[in-house]
Amino acid sequence: QVQLVESGGGLVPPGGSVRLSCVAAGRTFGSRTMAWFRQAPGKEREFVAALSWNGGSSAYGDAVKGRFHISRVNADDIVVRLQMNSLTPEDTALYFCAAHKSAAWSGFNQLTSYTAWGQGTQVTVSS
Repeated sequence: QVQLVESGGGLVPPGGSVRLSCVAAGRTFGSRTMAWFRQAPGKEREFVAALSWNGGSSAYGDAVKGRFHISRVNADDIVVRLQMNSLTPEDTALYFCAAHKSAAWSGFNQLTSYTAWGQGTQVTVSS
């Protein structure tokens, strides 16, 4: 059963922007820290951004700081968005939405802190 559903990926030119969205059931994930990770071919999955359940805490991976922005809307369905600007070919990857195992902020950038994952949406940055 897929609990997190990502959308918004595609082919983007260098310097361009794209916004990813992730929809999750609010009843299940409304009080969880949510995050985005990415995985490029031949590389390990890496932390991109995280946002606490109430939006009070946020964090970004070093590679995306100042260019990406994470946000969320808490309602019957949780919508977590990742605005990606000034894209480079190095941003090409499969992007995953993830839900933390709890409302805690601890381990926000650790894969093992997240127990629910989407299937990923591909972002390709190329001219």
